[in-house]
Amino acid sequence: MQLTKRFFLMNVLAVLVSITLTVLAVIIFVAAYTKVFGSQADAHDLRRIFEVRSGLGEITRSAQTMEFDQLLDHRYQQELSDRVRTLGSHAVILKNREVMYSTRKLNLIDVEKSLMLSNQGSNLDTIELDGRTFMFTRADYYLSGGDKGVLLLLAPIQLKTDFYFYLGIFTVSFFILSFLAMNFWVSYRFSRGIIAPVSRLKDAAVKISEGDLSCGIAEEGDGEVKELCRTLELMRIKLKESVYLQQKYDDNRKFLISSISHDLKTPVTSIRGYIEGILDGVAQTPEKRKQYLETARNKAMLVNVMIDDLLLYSKLDLNQIPFHFERTDVLQYFEDCVEDYRYEYDQANIKLTLINEMNESVLILVDRERLRRVIQNILDNAKKYMENEDGQVDIILRETRTSAIIEIRDNGKGISEDDLPHIFDRFYRVDPSRKSADGSGLGLAIAKQIIEGHEGKIWVTSTVGEGTRMMISLKKV
Repeated sequence: MQLTKRFFLMNVLAVLVSITLTVLAVIIFVAAYTKVFGSQADAHDLRRIFEVRSGLGEITRSAQTMEFDQLLDHRYQQELSDRVRTLGSHAVILKNREVMYSTRKLNLIDVEKSLMLSNQGSNLDTIELDGRTFMFTRADYYLSGGDKGVLLLLAPIQLKTDFYFYLGIFTVSFFILSFLAMNFWVSYRFSRGIIAPVSRLKDAAVKISEGDLSCGIAEEGDGEVKELCRTLELMRIKLKESVYLQQKYDDNRKFLISSISHDLKTPVTSIRGYIEGILDGVAQTPEKRKQYLETARNKAMLVNVMIDDLLLYSKLDLNQIPFHFERTDVLQYFEDCVEDYRYEYDQANIKLTLINEMNESVLILVDRERLRRVIQNILDNAKKYMENEDGQVDIILRETRTSAIIEIRDNGKGISEDDLPHIFDRFYRVDPSRKSADGSGLGLAIAKQIIEGHEGKIWVTSTVGEGTRMMISLKKV
């Protein structure tokens, strides 16, 4: 729920709860007041008012059966005086707003006010005269010649002004207190659900602005505040990942520059030495000069390969090379690979065999050229480090329920346990002498990047003197 709606509803709830509590409190107050001061007094007052009202009504009904002139009779007026005195009331007979008879002395203003107020209200209503409350009833007479006569009966009543005053004070006070209490509760809820989390978010934002990305942001608060916490936490994580990746890229760049500079120095020094040998006349015969130039060309080609591998690894590490995936039959793909390398392996007197242990055709989603680079690197390494006269390299195809497994197994010299965990590292060579290496040292690192780009896995097992098993796992389509 939006904060504005939530705030509005909680304030409405505070008002409604305050009103409800006030009503209940007034009921309890009235009940307690009645119990403390006695209900008999209230019943007596109500009975007295009822008797007066009934008596005035009876006098009025009796007078309405008489002519106005009869009201002016002295005996009737004496009787009327006795009856209203019994009720504690007063009677006034008027003709054309002139007092003809009155049991109480009234000034002209009270008479006019009585006529005006009693004429506007209904019978058996109340009016205010001279600061007192009177219950009244009247009978009107229409005389010949347009004259008008009125019999007005007035009965003073005593209202419990103290009770109503106290009741009003109690009602207003209780409502204000309950409303303040509810508003305090609403403020507390909002403080706990909004203000406190926002304050902590501010502190977290200050730390992020200062570069401190180590402190997590808890998801707390209500509604949009909780979403804001979640968003800022995701932002913190992204920033932290970005800083980590930037540091990683910087470290990679420094390492690559340092390593490639060291590796390039050897072939470049060789090229320089052979060229200086030709210029200094060391290679005097055409055959010697050709040998020197051929060696220099091979070293230059090695430098070109190293630079290409470095650029490819950098792009793979930065995810700047797109993969063009195709649905590919595993068996057909590796049959083509074996045929491509058959001649080269025959020349090296190494037997290359494809073994299919799959029960049926298996399809995988791969970038054919990039995967070919991986297979090429593994097969080149197998040939390079083959010391067995009866060299054998087997490509074995297997499958699991979800993956295709490619195993490339050779019977070469193998890799020691100390070197095995590092063979996929950049510029790592099993041969401790870097000068003797004729590669870039990035081949298996590039292979790992490519396989991971296919969401696959590559790993190796090896035994010194027995051979090496390179394993690749790729998801089935």
